[in-house]
Amino acid sequence: MPSGLVTSRRNRRTPYTDRVEALGVSGFSIVNHTLLPKSFARSVEADYWHLKEHVQLWDVGCQRQVELRGPDAARLAQKMTPRDLRAMTAGQCYYTPIIDNSAGLLNDPVLLKRAPDWFWFSIADSDVLLWAKALALGMNLDLQVSEPDVWPLAVQGPRAEDLVASVFGDEVRSVRYFSFMECGFHGRQLVVARSGYSKQGGFEIYLDDSALGSTLWDTLWEAGADLQVAPGCPNLIERIEAGLLSYGNEMTRENNPLEINLDRFCHLQGEIDYIGRPALEAIAAQGPSQRMRGLLIDGDPCPTCGKPWPIIAGDTQVGQVTSAIWSPAFRKNVGLSLIRKDHWNPGTPVTVALPGGLKSDGVVASLPFENPG
Repeated sequence: MPSGLVTSRRNRRTPYTDRVEALGVSGFSIVNHTLLPKSFARSVEADYWHLKEHVQLWDVGCQRQVELRGPDAARLAQKMTPRDLRAMTAGQCYYTPIIDNSAGLLNDPVLLKRAPDWFWFSIADSDVLLWAKALALGMNLDLQVSEPDVWPLAVQGPRAEDLVASVFGDEVRSVRYFSFMECGFHGRQLVVARSGYSKQGGFEIYLDDSALGSTLWDTLWEAGADLQVAPGCPNLIERIEAGLLSYGNEMTRENNPLEINLDRFCHLQGEIDYIGRPALEAIAAQGPSQRMRGLLIDGDPCPTCGKPWPIIAGDTQVGQVTSAIWSPAFRKNVGLSLIRKDHWNPGTPVTVALPGGLKSDGVVASLPFENPG
């Protein structure tokens, strides 16, 4: 491996790993026990500008699917999330926080409804499969819970629609945001969703036959030759500017969805039943004690935020930076941060304690960050 990472069946390759290795991947992370490319030959800043101007292919096979299929699939899906699923129809994707009995966030997947009795949770980095299996067993539900042979491949950037349409047909141009259609590919019917972990526009293609991984990659790659297609991965600068959260970085089981600004995805009127509802309703009645906010940080380009950095007002810690990086658009460091109620209003000045004993002035910002003009 170029990164020096030793892999095994515990740290799985994807159907696209051979292709990203051939294209010069220089680092991986592990998500859901699966390789996630994290860097190529370009710098993070060069990758940022390419993503905003052209089109990229991302190996996001680490977004494993937890499949619920059977007569009680809809009942279990609703039990797992505070988001109201009653109006969800086949062909839609919903962002769905999953919480435990204390309202702690277990995951923040995208839920795809394939049919009335068939759902995929496309998960972030935690073992939702075991949670869903335990719930199905404990509730004595009639369904199968499994991890199917499904491997998402993301096409992201302003030319993404042109690339996907050239392979799957112009019908994909009509797919609405957070919806999907099924498209033929080498004898399969693949889910093609207008979604992805960037704000530059794009699609996620859910390949349901790992043997076709290289074929799918090569088909898109060849079709993108005139569009300046490049291999890519979720870009830290772009995701922070867009206010996109990362499970395990911005939130864990220690956090509830209200303090992560997921209020609109939480039904608190009592008509539906889900795990953690009493705890979440109690938090809502009192109000969260902290909120996720943006942060503009003065000074030279900051180091990697490998662990939270304290946010200080006076002599008191009032929050923590969860992710940060230099933004070429804002000409400042931008960060995501959890900040206490008395300091979370945009425009509030704070101090950030950086590694090595350094301190920098900062100011709280709303999310997503406003265009610097």
